[in-house]
Amino acid sequence: MTLLFSTWGSRLRLWFGLPTSPGRRNPPVVAERPLAASARGARTTTTVARAARSTREEVDVERLQRGIAELYDQSSGVWEDIWGDHMHHGFYDSNAVVSLSDHRSAQIRMIEEALRFASLPAEDQLKTPRTIVDVGCGIGGSSRYLARKYGAQCQGITLSPVQVQMAQALAAEQGLADKVSFQVADALNQPFSDGQFDLVWSMESGEHMPDKMKFVIGSSGSAGARTTILTWCHRDRTPSEESLSSEEKELLNKISDAFYLLDLCSSADYVDLLRSLSLEDIKAADWSEYVAPFWPAVIKTALTWKGLTSLLRSGWKTIKGALVMPLMIEGYKKDLIKFSIITCRKPEIAQQDGKQ
Repeated sequence: MTLLFSTWGSRLRLWFGLPTSPGRRNPPVVAERPLAASARGARTTTTVARAARSTREEVDVERLQRGIAELYDQSSGVWEDIWGDHMHHGFYDSNAVVSLSDHRSAQIRMIEEALRFASLPAEDQLKTPRTIVDVGCGIGGSSRYLARKYGAQCQGITLSPVQVQMAQALAAEQGLADKVSFQVADALNQPFSDGQFDLVWSMESGEHMPDKMKFVIGSSGSAGARTTILTWCHRDRTPSEESLSSEEKELLNKISDAFYLLDLCSSADYVDLLRSLSLEDIKAADWSEYVAPFWPAVIKTALTWKGLTSLLRSGWKTIKGALVMPLMIEGYKKDLIKFSIITCRKPEIAQQDGKQ
């Protein structure tokens, strides 16, 4: 399968006038490069250096966000046509052999398992969320599902204008226009008032975030709100490791470049971050074994006639993402890439009488 996909990828590069063995480009990381000093040395001052570095970081983040938006503008229609309106992994039984028809139910099962892990059973009315923000909402699959399940008001945000249009159209088609709404917005600078939501939901968007701290604290969760993050991570480092190996970094760089990932971290890094913010009821788990059939299935659909023709129409960013899908499988097999769930709860605000 990998050989067939590699051959197809080479042909695609030829069709698009690209070299058959392109050199790897570095992912869009924020690099702190030294400033060139002027003849007088004036530009070497700390103030100017910091200002220049800040400007570079802003430009890099803007470039990253533009790339993410364009990637999903191009690919969302292809995805919805083949896989439906849930743009995320499915949750499978370990070592399951599944057919294509099983994958959409597995995606629903992923949502249900995540809610169960976050202690949000539908039968417990005291824990039922009424207001939800879907951070990195895609074409709104989770938003509509959660709104329907809980009777909640749900607002989704994404960087992709095309996804917003598709999400709104699907909501209207499914009779949920009064329950869900979508807008183009930056997850690191959300357009909501503080404390507006009692469930913060993020299904496979955290891996795109260049600042995990701002991602976590900018969620506008109310007192006692639950945050649930399902995201791609790299493996946890051992106590003796200062960093991943050079070979592991090389593989992650190739994947990050195609999928616009920045500052990919481990599940343990997320837990440490949440603890530093004094959040409560922090839980994390590695669900990699439960998503194992996903990427082979995506490759299989990409190699169908419908998949191939859809990819060719979608644009180079989507094709580039398709070409690195075998590397995702390699990353999972090497236990380098992990599919993680991390949940926490915002502390309750003490009442005037001292009770919680």
